[in-house]
Amino acid sequence: MKKYLEHSEWIDWKCPQILAKATCLAKDQDNRQGIAKKCFEFVRDKIQHSWDYKLNPVTCKASDVLKHQTGYCFAKSHLLAALLRANNIPAGLCYQRLALDQSSFCLHGLNAIFLDGIGWYRVDPRGNKPGVTSEFSPPIENLAFATVSHGEAHLPEIWNEPLPLIVNCLNRYDTYDEVARNLPDIEIIGQ
Repeated sequence: MKKYLEHSEWIDWKCPQILAKATCLAKDQDNRQGIAKKCFEFVRDKIQHSWDYKLNPVTCKASDVLKHQTGYCFAKSHLLAALLRANNIPAGLCYQRLALDQSSFCLHGLNAIFLDGIGWYRVDPRGNKPGVTSEFSPPIENLAFATVSHGEAHLPEIWNEPLPLIVNCLNRYDTYDEVARNLPDIEIIGQ
């Protein structure tokens, strides 16, 4: 579990602003599941999804997501991991491969949280909107997107750090629409 509690360049939970927000979110919570829910709901509801709100700058580092209050799904998952780790709750990064249309796909970022008595529990802090809803309701996973089309998949791994292609995308492009035109994808072997 140690690696899912680490501070890093992208999940920079030791940043004073993240520590302060994590402490604030944990206030009045009497267990880790309550803290995890508060952190999840903060990122889902208060950090605006860059594409939904047409917002710049493009963020990647957790502290930048908090500072600018915006991020793509990947960046929002970095902030959620940082807030959880700052509260000593193991958190990792997960990905889905989703269809954009019949012939193109992209990755979608979400989180896994280690909850006592449940184990790894996936949540999607992307942000709700009409037709897209994600909830914190352990042990039932209630993610924003189902993987139903051929070529879509839940990647089973739980990473402690973002995939390099995610970091490269978020750091390469300057505007939300450039990211949208160049969303990262990987090939799923055997599909």
